[in-house]
Amino acid sequence: MMNTTESTDTGNTIKDWWNAASNEIEEQIDEAIGDVARAIGIHDFYSAHVLDYCEGFFTPAALPNDTVSKGDISRNVTYCSNTTSMHHFNPREQLETELANNKFDIDLSKLSWPEEIDDGLNALKVAQAAMFVLYCVAIVMIAIAFLAAIAGLFFNDHRLSSFVNLTIDLIALLCIGIASAIVTAIAVKASDLINHYGNDIGVSATSGKKFLALTWVATVCMFLCCLAWCFDCCVGKKGHKARRGFGEKNNGYRSGSS
Repeated sequence: MMNTTESTDTGNTIKDWWNAASNEIEEQIDEAIGDVARAIGIHDFYSAHVLDYCEGFFTPAALPNDTVSKGDISRNVTYCSNTTSMHHFNPREQLETELANNKFDIDLSKLSWPEEIDDGLNALKVAQAAMFVLYCVAIVMIAIAFLAAIAGLFFNDHRLSSFVNLTIDLIALLCIGIASAIVTAIAVKASDLINHYGNDIGVSATSGKKFLALTWVATVCMFLCCLAWCFDCCVGKKGHKARRGFGEKNNGYRSGSS
């Protein structure tokens, strides 16, 4: 019988050594790429928002390694643009501006920047403009709904008050719901587009989960408000009469007893 223990241990040792060497080489390459990117003036990340964008570097390292875990890496924002209505972040323009300010003769054509990213993001301009308008209308309608709800407490015609509030809330729900759907579609489409065509040049994107969560929570809240006013519009008058009848009966009981 042939004993293969020694050869197996040797094979495992070589495999472990190769994996360790490969990981170390990969980390050194990633660090070198990050150093080169900073040297030519490119930031580690760009964060696009509804009204502006921000840029900065990851600290203490761009990628996790043996000494730095993923949880230890944080964003250090170094610049944010001015707040602008109908804002549209164009990564090509921003990168070209930063590359033009460095001392190296490097532009996006030499970095093999995919034209498909520009075409895809430009196609989203109309959707971004519609999203901005809808958010503005939604904010105004939500503010009006809040004031109308307060005024409804002092309105004599309870059913009419509920109907007016329901109408205002429905308009606000429609605006915030469509705006939330558009911003979700833009975030998913843009990140998928950049990840698909930018993977070969080391460019990736993620959607802003916190903002998406916030906008959908606002949508759900408006939906619940609509349900409350709808219920109040249907049964509120009956409840109002019952409360008023109970009050009159109670007052009569006091008058008789006195």
